[in-house]
Amino acid sequence: MLLYLIRRLVLAVAIVVLAVTLLFVMIHAVPGDPASIMLGPRATPEQRALLHETMGLDRPLPVQIVGFFADVVRGDMGTDVFTQRPVSQIVFGEMPYTIVLILTSITWAALVGIPLGCYSAIRRNSLIDKFIGVFSVGTIAIPSFVMAVYALLIFAVLLGWLPAIGAGEGFWDGVRHLILPAFAVGVGWVGYISRIVRASMLEVLGESHVRMARAFGLPERRIILRYALRLAILPTVTVLGVGMAHLLSAAVFAEVVFARPGLGALIVNAVGTRNYPVVMGTVLVTTALFVISTTLSDLINAALDPRVRESL
Repeated sequence: MLLYLIRRLVLAVAIVVLAVTLLFVMIHAVPGDPASIMLGPRATPEQRALLHETMGLDRPLPVQIVGFFADVVRGDMGTDVFTQRPVSQIVFGEMPYTIVLILTSITWAALVGIPLGCYSAIRRNSLIDKFIGVFSVGTIAIPSFVMAVYALLIFAVLLGWLPAIGAGEGFWDGVRHLILPAFAVGVGWVGYISRIVRASMLEVLGESHVRMARAFGLPERRIILRYALRLAILPTVTVLGVGMAHLLSAAVFAEVVFARPGLGALIVNAVGTRNYPVVMGTVLVTTALFVISTTLSDLINAALDPRVRESL
């Protein structure tokens, strides 16, 4: 287990370095001078040159990349060129909003999708199974940004039940502001989770250990919950871990549509203004979150399935 953790740690560092390096190259390949955007059209060539030197843009690209990672190792992700605040302070100040949105979205989606998939597998080919299948495919087919716009129009504008924009002040006000974004981000995952659980559940129900449990006369409820669902949920845990990238992209749309603070809105604004330090700091943190989520999903699988632990 310890060797497995070391391998995953090395792989995680390699993934973060590769992802940030690729984005670094792509950002610098985009046409346009960030100094002209930041200083405005009336800036003199001397002012632009000074800003290039301050941001390190006058150095060769490989030197910039190495310098960025050297600063990160020292705990410095740079300084926002507009507010002169540390990028780490800005990014980690926005990160809790995105994490809360993602965790809330995936939690309610799992609480709905897992029972639907389990019941659909138990009642295979029934009318309820067909209805759940249509519902699942329908939720998967609707993009998160479309769901966000219509949820805003219906529940906030038309009915006036929930607030439309912002993150709220205080706990309960924050919960009310979180409902619509979490619904928009998580509704598609209800379909994904139910379909995965159904397929996996049908496979597990046909395995020998389930037939043996039924032969011993164990209650069907106990067989489903303890012997079948425990294994059938493993692919769902893996998909949720890998799906962190999709959740982060969906959170971007939700944060923009509902004008919520968060990493999504932060990186959109930073890209629009060519604020390199904030872009790189945000990408670094989001990539790290993705790597952490995939590692946690593997560890949870190992905890649930002894066969996975033996293979580590």
